[in-house]
Formats: sequence, C-alpha cells, structure tokens
Amino acid sequence: MAIRFLSPALRRSLFRTSALTTGALVCLTGTAACAEPTPPVRQPAYTSSLLDRSGTQVRPGSAAPPLPAGVSALSWVVADARTGEVLAARDAHRRLPPASTLKSLFALAALPRLHPDTRHTVTEAELARVGGGSSLVGVSAGRSYRVSDLWRGVFLSSGNDAVHVLAAMNGGMDRTLRQMRAKARALGARDTHVVSPDGYDAAGQVSSAYDLAVFGRAGLADPQFARYCSTAVASFPAGGWSYPIQNTNRLLTGADGVARYPGLIGVKNGYTSRAGNTLIAAAHRGARTLVVTVMNPQNGGFAVYEEARRLLDWGFTAAGRVRPVGSLVPARPRTAPDRARHAAAAAPAFAPSTESDDDSAWPALVLVGAGAAVLLAGCVVIVRRRATTVARRPGTGGEFVE
Repeated sequence: MAIRFLSPALRRSLFRTSALTTGALVCLTGTAACAEPTPPVRQPAYTSSLLDRSGTQVRPGSAAPPLPAGVSALSWVVADARTGEVLAARDAHRRLPPASTLKSLFALAALPRLHPDTRHTVTEAELARVGGGSSLVGVSAGRSYRVSDLWRGVFLSSGNDAVHVLAAMNGGMDRTLRQMRAKARALGARDTHVVSPDGYDAAGQVSSAYDLAVFGRAGLADPQFARYCSTAVASFPAGGWSYPIQNTNRLLTGADGVARYPGLIGVKNGYTSRAGNTLIAAAHRGARTLVVTVMNPQNGGFAVYEEARRLLDWGFTAAGRVRPVGSLVPARPRTAPDRARHAAAAAPAFAPSTESDDDSAWPALVLVGAGAAVLLAGCVVIVRRRATTVARRPGTGGEFVE
C-alpha cells in the first residue's frame, strides 16, 4: 500500500482524518437512531368518543345507582371538579345558547387582568351597548366603582351593565371577545362561539354543557372566581349609600321556594328567551366536589334547579361506582420531544439507542451512509495524490503503486 511510503507526519495526519471521519459517521448514525418519530395525530380536546354520541352516556358498575328520572334538559353533564372525569352526560357537545352562564368565561378571561381595588368612573358610552331587557345591577354613568363591586354585580345580579363596564376597562369589547375566544380554546372548549361577553342572545352565540362544565371547573380553581360565585348576599354602592343584592342562583340562596343545596359553591345561572334556563352548579361533599351543567330544561319554571339537584345527588352517590365517559381535561398532543428525548439526543454518540422506531431512523441512516462514503472517497483521492507527489520527488527512493 502507498501509505507505507508516506512520512510519519503525513501518516499521523491521515490517521487523524480517518478517525474524525469514522467518529462523524458514528455520531451521525447515533443521532439518527435517536431521532424523534412522527408525532401522533392530534386528538380531540375531550378524551372519549362517548361524549360525541347523542343521547345519555353512562357506564355504571354493579353497585351504581340509576340515573335520576325526569331530567328534561336538552343537554347536561355531571363531572368531578378535581379530576375532570365526566361521570355521565346527555348530548354533551350539543351547541345551544348559553345565556348568562357565558359570564363564567368572561370572568376567566378578564378577572386576572383587573385589580379588584381599582376604581373607575363609568361613562355613558360604556353602557350604550347593553341590550334591551338585560338583567342589571344598577351601574350609573358618572359614578365611581371598584372593580370588586362590579364583579359582585356580575356574579350575584348577573348585571350586563357591570359586564360592559369591566369589558371597557379590560381594553374594550373587541379585545375582551378575543380573549374569551382564546381562553375557551386554551381550555379545550371547542363548542363555544362568543359574540357578546354577557351571554345576551346574539346570532351565532353558542356553547355546550361540556364547555360550561369546563368553565365552571376552571373557575373553581381561581380563588377570586370561587369567592365571587359563592357569595349569596352583598351590598352594591349607589353614590353615598348602598343597597343589598342577592345571588340569583336559587340553589345557593334558597329563594322563591327552591330549597338550598347543602355544600353548594355556585357557579352561575342564566336565562334568555332563546336559551331558556341554563345553570352551572358546583357543590362539595366530603372529599369530593362535583360540577353539574344543565341547559334548557323543557319542564319550565324552576326545573333547572331541581334537575341540577337530582344530578348532584346522583353524582355524589355514583362517584367511584361508574366508569368515566370522558374528561374535561384537554388532551395533550405531542408537538415536541420531551425532556427524556432531549437527554437521549445529548447522550454520547457511542451510547446504545433505546429508540425502537426503525422506520424513522432508516432514512437518516441511508443518507448518513451515503455522505460518509463520499467523504471517505475524497480522503482516498487526497492520499493518492499526496503519495504520487512524494514518490516522484528526487531522492526519495519511493515507488508509487497504482
């Protein structure tokens, strides 16, 4: 071989080049073997196809109680507020007008952005877009209110006037609507389309029992939200005096002949002519908190409260005795390697690969192999040319072997 005729320095240079080439090949193949496989197809925000089906969905065990009879709501959900497990549902994703239960999403979007002690003087323009026939707490232009006063007006009196003032303080109606839509998407609530932040009837404004349960669960995790929605009675300022306001959720107050529900936390009720009665109700018993949503009972009157009561009673009895039919927790699609895969990619090149996805590694291996072959061929050409030069120098005594 021509290599034996090269000088020691040249041979060392050649060996270093070969070693680097081989090392590069090993490094590249090691990296390819640890390559991230193709991410799985993105799943829906909810985790069970049962929730997509029409009708009532429940998976009872042997000791589970039967669902309550006579629930006339077009759509309802019973879920565990801590785990997000849906215990039972009827037409969970049916899109219906939400009425004032949509104020829960408004609060989720705007509460963190407005300090409760901030004072604001209301203008006529801020009240100009309040819809006719809206529920009001009595906000007046020219008067100064604290943000916390306005939030009590939203949660207790379902005041659309307070909503519009808070939306103005939050940067305006359009910005608030964008925030609400973004918040709904972030929570995995894909049935909701927001047109008005107060839930006032508007063309195209819809939500679902599933989404309302998502909003209720998220609200309970916020101490401010939970405090406001569980307040039964408060005072609302009116210049130099104030007047009492009472929560319109009758399960919380026991008003109008509706018995209070033990352990009730809130969350929000609503009514419009298009939506009928709607309700997000949460209650705590023992170590468990349940959230129930009821949309548009067909029995009329205060059926929304009595049907929610029966669903809560069922949920506390059935918990642990039924298998979930879905979850309020959004699925987490893999969009990037996790920390373990980052560590694997940063491991030494000679470390054995634990990746079993051969389909993803082979194309890279083929490309690396082809590139390494080209690199090695280039090294051979360089060596031959160098050897020829050395062999032809006078006095070297060398012989070039082709």
